Amino acid sequence: MAEVRRYPVLSREEEHELAVRYHEHGDQEAAYRLVTANLRLVVMVAREYMRAFQNLLDLVQEGNIGLLEAVKQFDPYRGIRLPSYAVWWIRAYIIRYVMNNFRMVKLGTTQAQRRLFFNLKKEKARLEAQGFTPTAGQIASNLGVKEKEVIEMEQRMGASEASADAAVTAGSETSLLDMLPSSGSTAEEEFADSEFSTLMHQKLEEFGAGLEGREAEIFRERLTAEDPLTLQQLGERYGVSRERVRQIEEGLKKRLREFLVDQVRDLADDESIVR
Repeated sequence: MAEVRRYPVLSREEEHELAVRYHEHGDQEAAYRLVTANLRLVVMVAREYMRAFQNLLDLVQEGNIGLLEAVKQFDPYRGIRLPSYAVWWIRAYIIRYVMNNFRMVKLGTTQAQRRLFFNLKKEKARLEAQGFTPTAGQIASNLGVKEKEVIEMEQRMGASEASADAAVTAGSETSLLDMLPSSGSTAEEEFADSEFSTLMHQKLEEFGAGLEGREAEIFRERLTAEDPLTLQQLGERYGVSRERVRQIEEGLKKRLREFLVDQVRDLADDESIVR
């Protein structure tokens, strides 16, 4: 933020003059000033999506790419301000980035893992009380999760414990309790309730509705499933190599990105009509 504040905001007249210079003559200096004057806008939009993706700098970087594209496509004769037009491009690139990294948001927060976290010790105690030596396989079967997940959760929960009141370092007045996140809605719950989640589900459904056959199933089983099938599993289902499934998946990702950008471009056109 300290960096972007160095660049002054443009007046309507200055913005129009610079946009005409770039549009008509390809003036790179004019384009540079248009971009730097709108870096604040990128940060503002990026902050809207921090609940979905915590790394603000990554979101800003993607938003900057959208801003560059907006400046390149901007028509100064349409009668709208650049920020009103650029915000849609910025948001499109940020949404695309979050979509591509969506599983990073969900990692470790699936319903099965939450059930495992709360019930693992209870299930082990129940089996021991019945005279069994509980194995990962038995627990996984009883709780409806994968054996590998039980082993991983046991390793996490078996880590050494420390008092929450203990000082972070010797002589420090800051305790571990002071550093714990506040209770309340989890990041996943906040994300699920947000407007972003609603928008993404709507657009994914629209995109998926236009797919058929093998593409539709790969989209459903690989890109939107909470527990996606492997490339090998889908390859065996269709009698093709896992590399062929990967190629189809990459093609779907590319088309999905283009679809999202087109949706935002349409919104930008609607916005200009209203204005």
